[in-house]
Amino acid sequence: MDSDSAAALGPLSVQVSYSPAPREVDSVALKMPAGSTVADALRASGLLERHGLALDAGLSVGVWMKAKPLDTPLREADRVEIYRGLKVDPKEARRLRYRKQPKSR
Repeated sequence: MDSDSAAALGPLSVQVSYSPAPREVDSVALKMPAGSTVADALRASGLLERHGLALDAGLSVGVWMKAKPLDTPLREADRVEIYRGLKVDPKEARRLRYRKQPKSR
């Protein structure tokens, strides 16, 4: 798609979300020009600055729960998500929860 046909499509409504802690979500709704990328939406959202994140290769992002590179073009109604790193391996977390359960006899 060339820039003339992208501009003719009009603005895209997208959402950028980040969960800095469990059960806490910071989300921003944006209107982005057609042809915008995931990186463009991240910059426009202000979430990176607000949460002290850097737009670099170490940032883990996705669209609708699927990991995507920063140069992925956006589509209407996309939800861009910023993923935080795991503090505990999920398997280890399950083991710890299991050990805390009372023994049934």
